[in-house]
Amino acid sequence: MNDTKIYDSNEFQNEYVSSVVKEVAEILEERGYNPTNQIVGYLMSGDPGYISSHKEARNKITLFDRTKILEILVEEFLTKK
Repeated sequence: MNDTKIYDSNEFQNEYVSSVVKEVAEILEERGYNPTNQIVGYLMSGDPGYISSHKEARNKITLFDRTKILEILVEEFLTKK
């Protein structure tokens, strides 16, 4: 294991954003909301009121720029096989 590994910081950030969005979706579902509708509502309007404050879901998702979240979601969708 003497090889040097180069990591892409964007890759780490994208994975982190993706995991937070999934976590928020689980929290919303736990509260009885449709996570797709709530997250889309937030991303389209910018109104954090679409996201429950339960388990800090609202605080977690608002850490990221909505455009960045959309970029990651579209990229994941387009690269799925």
